[in-house]
Amino acid sequence: MTLLPRNVLGTARARKGARRHLFGVAIFGLLTSSSTALAAAESYDCLIEPMQTVELGMPASGLIDKVMVKRGDRIARNQVLASLDSHAEQAATDLAHYKSQLAGPAQLAQSKIEFSQRKFGRRRDMADEKLMSRQDSDDAEAELKQAQAELVEAKENREVARLEYVQQSSQLSLRTIRSPFDGVVVDQMMWAGEIFEPGATRHAVLKLAQLDPLRVRVVMPMRAFGEPVNGMSATVTPEILSSKAYTAKITSVDRIIDAASGTFVVFMDLPNPKLDIPSGVKCKAALNK
Repeated sequence: MTLLPRNVLGTARARKGARRHLFGVAIFGLLTSSSTALAAAESYDCLIEPMQTVELGMPASGLIDKVMVKRGDRIARNQVLASLDSHAEQAATDLAHYKSQLAGPAQLAQSKIEFSQRKFGRRRDMADEKLMSRQDSDDAEAELKQAQAELVEAKENREVARLEYVQQSSQLSLRTIRSPFDGVVVDQMMWAGEIFEPGATRHAVLKLAQLDPLRVRVVMPMRAFGEPVNGMSATVTPEILSSKAYTAKITSVDRIIDAASGTFVVFMDLPNPKLDIPSGVKCKAALNK
């Protein structure tokens, strides 16, 4: 048996230890790469969209009088955005309102009732004492009933006038465009001075978009079906703001898988109170399990 010098033996052991260290580093690198690949596999392609986009017009036709907003303006719910010329409709509404406030006919009928009551009371007493014929008493009673009917008629006419005012006000409101939600003006298709006609080629005056919250459309592979559920949160990273991540919440999961692509769609709500997140951009979404 040949004995190696002590320095040679130490060198061999050092080389063996170095090989073990390099092997460990390689294994660790493979595990890290696998974990990174797995994390990347859990990110899905998505698209950030407006919650809803609508084109607004009016059910009535006429000359556009005013358009109070322009493209890019922020708008609030129920804000007046545009209106048609409504001078005739406004006059009819004012007339109906005036008629609904008339109190003269009812006061006149009430005065007749009071007079007829006194007249009937006197003639009835005189008829009971045989100082007047019963016919005169009956005539006074008929006048009283007629005055009471006139009061009922006056009240009914006032109610009819009130309902006509409500109808005219409704017709007038149909000539005004109001915003159905908080959002922004995406486009303006018609301007003041143009004739608006429902059902024409240009059937809308303004196009609006609701941007708070945003809707995130996530396309997921068939193998991930069952993982996303309503109420689950997810991390969304927009394509143009890759350094920022936002939290969205799942609101809807498709129950039908597209056979051609082998995918299904998940919808999420993404809060955007400051409107600093743009819509219409691609993104990446990762479920927070």
